Amino acid sequence: MISLAIHRNLLRLLGYCAAAGERLLVYPFMPNGSVAARLRGKPPLDWSTRKRIAVGAARGLLYLHEQCDPKIIHRDVKAANVLLDGCCEAVVGDFGLAKLLDHGDSHVTTAVRGTVGHIAPEYLSTGQSSDKTDVFGFGVLLLELVSGRRVLEFGKGPNQNQKCAMLDWVRKVFQERRLDALVDRDLGSSYDRIEVAEMVQVALLCTQNLPSHRPKMSEVVRMLEGDGLADKWEASNRPVTQADAPSSGTHPDSHAFFVVNGDDDDDDGNSEDAASADMVEEMELSGPR
Repeated sequence: MISLAIHRNLLRLLGYCAAAGERLLVYPFMPNGSVAARLRGKPPLDWSTRKRIAVGAARGLLYLHEQCDPKIIHRDVKAANVLLDGCCEAVVGDFGLAKLLDHGDSHVTTAVRGTVGHIAPEYLSTGQSSDKTDVFGFGVLLLELVSGRRVLEFGKGPNQNQKCAMLDWVRKVFQERRLDALVDRDLGSSYDRIEVAEMVQVALLCTQNLPSHRPKMSEVVRMLEGDGLADKWEASNRPVTQADAPSSGTHPDSHAFFVVNGDDDDDDGNSEDAASADMVEEMELSGPR
């Protein structure tokens, strides 16, 4: 099935071989490595390249979700799994966790797999993954592109609380119009503030807590290309009606599900916090595929 999924923004499977006890998949060489590696390397990716990567990765996921039959759910969308060809065009790869899903089905239930910090809340709590699970991971990828930071590095700084919820912090920064606190410092002033604000808006729409509130990848592509974002954003920020409000009185799309550190009383443990964050960042949840 993966060999039949052919799109310019998907890593194409060329073939495979099984010899001398080794089983290998053969893919084209990607000379610019992964987005994750390039975001931490030098020279930094310029803003126009980051924007192009976002649109390319979105188109690849759109193809998997809406143009394949059965559709393919990637289940591990993150910067490390988006590769860059010789022209720095985004190529979505690593289909080791991918699942097939008939278009008439809403989700598939499996043991939880993926990378901590990139896993949608409904998948983490119920094991149910869908195309909206990929949308959530894509939203986190957008924030990585904007900030140049790993998930667990969001909100950290000399005057910032390391114990905050990552997406709550991003929303707070956006609402206070402090985009400079979010944008990768390596970019300096060489970025388009309007485009950055729009990409953060798309990211926050993609990472809403309820999967039904997240956009489809076809809508994400259109919004990244400048079509329909204002209407989607306005609709997502309308006051919650009594009928829709959860019994706890919280907004159904509260982003406070992912906490970087839960120790409330340790004021002197910055080095331990950093070490712990590094360890969790690389943690991939095991279990049957």
